[in-house]
Amino acid sequence: MTSIDIIKYPIKEEMKKFEPYFRSSMKSDVSLLNLITRYILKRKGKQMRSMLVFLSAKLVGEISQSTYTAASLIELMHTATLVHDDVVDDSHKRRGFFSINALWKNKVAVLIGDYLLSRGLLLAVEHKEYDLLELVSEAVKEMSEGELLQIEKSRKLDISEDVYFDIIRKKTATLIAACAATGSKSTGADKHTVENLKKFGEYLGIAFQIKDDLFDYNVNSDVGKPIANDLKERKMTLPLIYSLAKSNGSEKRAIIRIIKSKNKRPGKIREVQEFVKNKGGIKYTINRMNEYKNKALEILNKFADNEAKKSLLEFVSYTIERDK
Repeated sequence: MTSIDIIKYPIKEEMKKFEPYFRSSMKSDVSLLNLITRYILKRKGKQMRSMLVFLSAKLVGEISQSTYTAASLIELMHTATLVHDDVVDDSHKRRGFFSINALWKNKVAVLIGDYLLSRGLLLAVEHKEYDLLELVSEAVKEMSEGELLQIEKSRKLDISEDVYFDIIRKKTATLIAACAATGSKSTGADKHTVENLKKFGEYLGIAFQIKDDLFDYNVNSDVGKPIANDLKERKMTLPLIYSLAKSNGSEKRAIIRIIKSKNKRPGKIREVQEFVKNKGGIKYTINRMNEYKNKALEILNKFADNEAKKSLLEFVSYTIERDK
């Protein structure tokens, strides 16, 4: 299993310098805001997205002030969307910590999310990084579209495989694509290089989300989110979509009935999980995840060998091997 330390090694000094830079980008004159942003910083995750920005930059050029701005912009936008997501999902926990809305209620959480979004916009404008701002703003737009598309389709439970991939590309992959694109752009890379790395990030992001969706069917895994959470929330993910497509009418109706009824009893949830396993949904989903992993590697292997490339190869492996 690849460790985060191995991935981070070529950029460990830059990541240390990034900490205070990012912290300063969140500062405010309002004490309540500073209290909450300190709490956000304390519970931050692995910072995989900012790592991807720095590694993509180092793959094709030299890390510069522009790279630090790109990583901060990505982290601010990403954190804002997580805060808003917790409000939308009425979620009171994230990575074992209480969410902002759980501690300070929805009104404050929405305003914090808005503040972080505005800080990202201002940071880009202050440094005249309009190309970076365009890349990240396009990603945030697509993330919103993906969330709304998922809500629209989950009401009818009629998501096809094509729609599923459209949703996860917008919801998850587009921001990861923006990480790789802004990282390369920050070094002055040409348009072709930026587009190539953007596509690499998109394929990586799709593989990442498929792996997340597989956790719903791993009853023994501690993944940082409740097992079968997607099923309980009526989210149609690839294992289930494939399995329903391979079922006869009565099987399909029985499973849809369980999901529509929002039946959260462990026995009923296990029934759906067993149905998916028996229909080959897990195997099929793993194959599709590996397909996108290989697409990402194919692009990455076009670049010259260096320490950053080695770490990015490890990054791809970590994406599909991780257990949370």
